[in-house]
Amino acid sequence: MTAELGGLIGYALLGSVPVVVLGALALRLLHNHALKTNTVVLVLIPAIATLSGFVAVSGLMFSDELTRIAIVLAVVMAVTVPAAVVLGRAQARQMVWEKQMREQERAAEHSRRELVAWISHDLRTPLAGIRAMGEALADRVVREPTDIERYARQIVRETHRLSGMVDDLFEMSKINAGALRLTLEPLDLRELIDDVLAANQPAAHRAHLNLQARQPNSAIPVAGSDQALTRVLTNLVANAIAHTPPGGRIEISAGTAGGQAWTRVEDTGPGIAEADLPRIFEVGYRGTAARSMGETAGGGMGLAIAAGLVTAHDGQITVANRDPGACFEIRLPLVTARSAHQH
Repeated sequence: MTAELGGLIGYALLGSVPVVVLGALALRLLHNHALKTNTVVLVLIPAIATLSGFVAVSGLMFSDELTRIAIVLAVVMAVTVPAAVVLGRAQARQMVWEKQMREQERAAEHSRRELVAWISHDLRTPLAGIRAMGEALADRVVREPTDIERYARQIVRETHRLSGMVDDLFEMSKINAGALRLTLEPLDLRELIDDVLAANQPAAHRAHLNLQARQPNSAIPVAGSDQALTRVLTNLVANAIAHTPPGGRIEISAGTAGGQAWTRVEDTGPGIAEADLPRIFEVGYRGTAARSMGETAGGGMGLAIAAGLVTAHDGQITVANRDPGACFEIRLPLVTARSAHQH
């Protein structure tokens, strides 16, 4: 009995082991192929190895019993192979999704580190200035009334700058956390452009720039937040002012096309390095040409905030170089194409 059992085991191993070895080699050769292919091979290996073991034990005698076993295994494979294909596809999608999530997490972490580095640098400068001027006033190093007034005004300016940076950080944190909630209402995009134009004319005049708008006579209705869209356009115009040389021109234009409203901010500055274009809207990214707002917004958050606010409006923001200068374009759904709703 023991000898017979040992023989059965030996024949079973003799029939099944080569199949398993060949299956392992096939998996090794197919390791770069689709996951579903590898899953199918994994399902076939035990079924074929089982059949091969039974054939070896029967001494290659195809009896009725062996035929029944072969039929059962064939039915099992007919069920398991399609299931393996479906499961392989699902697993492949899951793996791709997890890989994308890991890449996004790594990119977000890298962006956060860059943001902390930039903010630490940008906070240090105004804080050092405020501290130095405050100590000079406290120690009465500055005595002349005109100097005291000048120091006081400078401290106020630096304090406003720090406050703006803190506001930007708060806004960016809400955008990144998905906690930004905007109440959208019907707006005429032209009115927002007029407000932004008027608010930025003094800064453009000081920089010796020609800031103008070009708009159609008919209304451009969009569903949006007045405050958020005004900030988007203000950030883009401030960015253009900061990087357009004296004597240059900045134009805000708007219109409609394909069921969308669009507005562009174009300047005659040096443009943006091609290597920087894909990352220009990332938090803290300034690039070789320092086109992400630099000192004007602090920490390179101006364009990132603009992109986040546009996305919150179900819109798109893009940038491209012109000859000369750069062009930022915003596209928003027209209010006639969808009902205003609360985000």
